[in-house]
Amino acid sequence: GWTNWTSMTPTQKKTNWLQESNVGQSSNSLHLTVYKYKPFTKTYIICVPTVSVNLSQTLRTRQLLINFSDGRPVLTLSEPLDIVNFPTSPRSRWPIECEIIGDIIQHIEWEPPEPEPFYQASGHEEEPMPVGEERGKVVYSNDPAIKHHYFTFSRFGGSTRPERISTSQIHTSDVTLEFESRFESGNLQKAIQVGIHDYELTLRTDMYTAKHTQWFYFRIRNTRAGVTYRFTITNLMKRRSLYSQGLKPLLYSERAAKENGVGWQRAGSGIRYYRNISQARDENSDSATLFSLTWTLQFPYDSDTCYLAHCYPYTYSRLQRYLQRISSNPTVMSFCKLRVLCQSLAGNAVYVMTITSRQANRLNTSSKKAVVVTARVHPGETNGSWVMEGFLDFLLGDSEDAQILRDNFVFKVVPMLNPDGVVVGNYRCSLAGRDLNRNYKTLLKDSFPCVWHTRDMVKRLMADTEVLLYCDFHGHNRKNNVFMYGCSSRGDASLTLKERVFPLMMSKNASNKFSFKSCKFRVEKNKEGTGRISMWKLGIRNSYTMEATFGGSTLDDRRGTHFSTQDLKSLGFNFCDTLLDFCDPDKTKARDHKITGGSNSSDSDGLPVHLLQQLQNAEVYKD
Repeated sequence: GWTNWTSMTPTQKKTNWLQESNVGQSSNSLHLTVYKYKPFTKTYIICVPTVSVNLSQTLRTRQLLINFSDGRPVLTLSEPLDIVNFPTSPRSRWPIECEIIGDIIQHIEWEPPEPEPFYQASGHEEEPMPVGEERGKVVYSNDPAIKHHYFTFSRFGGSTRPERISTSQIHTSDVTLEFESRFESGNLQKAIQVGIHDYELTLRTDMYTAKHTQWFYFRIRNTRAGVTYRFTITNLMKRRSLYSQGLKPLLYSERAAKENGVGWQRAGSGIRYYRNISQARDENSDSATLFSLTWTLQFPYDSDTCYLAHCYPYTYSRLQRYLQRISSNPTVMSFCKLRVLCQSLAGNAVYVMTITSRQANRLNTSSKKAVVVTARVHPGETNGSWVMEGFLDFLLGDSEDAQILRDNFVFKVVPMLNPDGVVVGNYRCSLAGRDLNRNYKTLLKDSFPCVWHTRDMVKRLMADTEVLLYCDFHGHNRKNNVFMYGCSSRGDASLTLKERVFPLMMSKNASNKFSFKSCKFRVEKNKEGTGRISMWKLGIRNSYTMEATFGGSTLDDRRGTHFSTQDLKSLGFNFCDTLLDFCDPDKTKARDHKITGGSNSSDSDGLPVHLLQQLQNAEVYKD
C-alpha cells in the first residue's frame, strides 16, 4: 500500500528497503508530501503537493496512479481487482416459496439446415373449451404454499421443505404423460388430463401478481411415438398473438439431441389461438376474458424426455457460464472488465461489463464516447438474451471491426437486468411484482435495485463522457420481424430525422429481418418510466428499444420463416456493424422513410407489492 515516507522513522525506512538519502528532502517552498508504494520487489516514490491532496482523507484509497499532462501530474485511481467469483456450478437464489428439483437442465445449440416455415392454418382447427378439474384428472400441480403475497426472502435452492410429489397419483399409467416445471425458468402450474392423449394446461402468473401468463417452459416424460397428443393452455391474457400468424411452439427431445445432435425445433399442427370463456383470474379480481392456445403434437421417440417452450430458453445459469468462460480468457479480459453492478431483490448478481481497448494513456480512454446496451428487463423475452450473446460474441471477438469498436468506444453492457424473474420463470415482472421497464425513474432503490443502479451508472458515465447511444434488447409477441422504438424531439425537424438514422441503417444491414416501417418514435406519457425514454430524458439522443419477434420474418428471402437462435445472434452482429456505419463520417446511407408501428408495453402498476403490503399493514395497525 501507499505509505507517507516523511512520517516514517529511520528504522521503518530502512526496513522498507530505502534510505532517506534516496528520497531527498521536502522543500518548504513546494510543501511536498512523499509517498512510497512497494508491491512485491519494486518500490515507487511519488511526491505529491500537500496543499492539493491528502491521500488518506480525500481519496480514502491506496490505489493511486499518476500520469503527466503538459508536465503536470494527473492523479487517477487504478481499477479494482475483479470481484466476480463464479462458483464451480452456477447457483441462483430463489424465493423461499419455490420448490426446486435437483435435476440440472441444459440444452444443446442447434441450427436447422433450412429456415423453419410458419404454420399454415387450414381453417378447420379445433377450439376446445376448458374442462377443468371437475371432469378431468389433475396429473401435475405446482401450486406453491405461499405464506405471503409479496416477496419476503430467498435462499439458494428455494424452499427448505422436502421435495413433494407434484402429481395427484404416484404411479402413473403407461399412457399418462409426466409433467415437470420446477427448474430454472420453468413455468407450468397445472396439467389436467381430459382425454387419453388430451391435456389442459394452466400457466403460473408472474410471482406475486395475478397477471402475465405468456411464457411457458416445461418437461414431459413417458412419451409414445406416433401418438397424436393435444395440449391446450387455457389462461392466456393477451387478445392478440403471433400464434394466430403462424408461430409454432418449440420442442426439444433429449434422445434427438444425444443421438442426432438435434436441438430445439418448431413442432405442432392444429394450432389455434382463440377467445376463452370469461372467468375470474383469482378470488379478489374482477372477471376477465382469457384466451386459449391449442395445438397437436407427435413426439419422435418412445419413453423420451422432452421439453416444450414458448421461445428458446436462456437461463441465468447459462449467462453465468458464458461470463465465466469470458473471465477465464486472459486476452478477452485485457479489454473487458466484469463487475457486479448490484444485487437483485433476491440477492442474485446483476453483472455489468466494461468493454474497451486499454490505452497506455488513460486520458485517451476517458475521451472516448460511450455506448450502453442492456437486455432481459422482461424475463420471458428470452430472444433478447440471444441477441445480446451475438452482440457480445462480436464485440469480444478478434475481428478488425471489433477492434475498431473497442478502440473508439467504451461499452457498458448489462446482459441480464432481471435475473430474479428469469430464475423463477416470470414473463414480465421482477419479484417486486412490477414491470421494471416502467420504473426507471424510481426513487425506491431497495425495491427496484436493478434499474435504479443501471440509471445511476449511466448518469455517472455521462458526467465523464458523451453517451452516443443506448439500446435495450426486448422480444415482441404480436408483431413479426425486428424493429426499434425510439424517441423523437418536437420542433426541430433536423433533430427528429437524426433519431431515425440508426434504425434505418440497421434495416439496410439486416434487410431480411429488420423492418424500418415497423419502427415507432413517440414519447408517450405512460411510457416515461421505460429505459428508452428515461435515458433519452437524461440527454442520450439515440435511445432505443430493439424488439425481436418471437416469430420470424415476413421480409425478402426469409418471408414466412421462424427465427432460430443463430438468426437472433446475427442481429447482435448486425447491431455492431450498424454502429460502425453510424459513426462513419459519410452519412449518405441515411434516408427518410415513413414510420408506423405500435407498442407491446403495458402500463405501470405502481408500488412494488411488498411495499403495498407494508402500507396496508400500517393502515390496519393505525385503525
